[in-house]
Amino acid sequence: MIEIPRLPLADWIDAGLDALTDHFASATKLVSDVVETGIEGAVDGLMWLPPWVSILLVAALAWRLAGRRTALLALLGLGLLWNLDLWEPTLQTLVLVLISTLVAVAIGAPLGIFAAISGGVYRVLFPILDFMQTMPAFVYLIPAIPFFGLGPVAAVFSTVIFAMPPAIRLTTLGIRQVPADLVEAADAFGSTKWQKLVKVQLPLAVPTIMAGINQTIMLALSMVVIAAMIGAQGLGGEVWRAIQRNEAGMGFEAGIAVVVLAMILDRITQGIVRTKPGSAS
Repeated sequence: MIEIPRLPLADWIDAGLDALTDHFASATKLVSDVVETGIEGAVDGLMWLPPWVSILLVAALAWRLAGRRTALLALLGLGLLWNLDLWEPTLQTLVLVLISTLVAVAIGAPLGIFAAISGGVYRVLFPILDFMQTMPAFVYLIPAIPFFGLGPVAAVFSTVIFAMPPAIRLTTLGIRQVPADLVEAADAFGSTKWQKLVKVQLPLAVPTIMAGINQTIMLALSMVVIAAMIGAQGLGGEVWRAIQRNEAGMGFEAGIAVVVLAMILDRITQGIVRTKPGSAS
């Protein structure tokens, strides 16, 4: 029987990761210190406001963007989290989710645009996205630690990688779904590629792009909870401590907090693209 030698894939990955760490770890640790200071500053700034003021502000924003029902959901849901002494973990999770989403969209939207207008970029990029979306979420935590150490910055790094694919996919889909006759009309009027993109394709693709941002937020929230395993604070930390201590009640409370936060963010982002943002959701 012929014995086939084992492919040393793990050794290759370890060697590559070690090489990258040797060359870039000092720079990424510096970035980590700066970003962590920014995250802590953002959380401290939000904590400076009395919780009831923050709750009213979020409820007002929800009313403006998504209607009365979402405003009531925000008011009651955040009030419940305040009552359960989960206000600070909620703010920590919110900051991590928002930062991760902003970075993921800032990288993903341009890549989605390039993939929509270039067939070569599309053919190269989308198999990579398939790979990223089928990789177990926990795997993304492993390379974050050597570069950024334990803590919220490593959580943001792994969350950005995990949550980016929907922003790319749905940006590409939105632009490619623009009716061909509208694109041809823009060409007939002598529009440049840039004018056609900015004035025709992107405005018509906004609902689909916003759906991608919505999915990115949901994935970021789920990943931030998982990232508690590498030192991220917030609601994920509360869940992780409940698991370690076998305290089902505390874990259930933190789980409810994650659900409430996810529902509020989901309704608000959906409300942004409505024709009548003041209508009830």
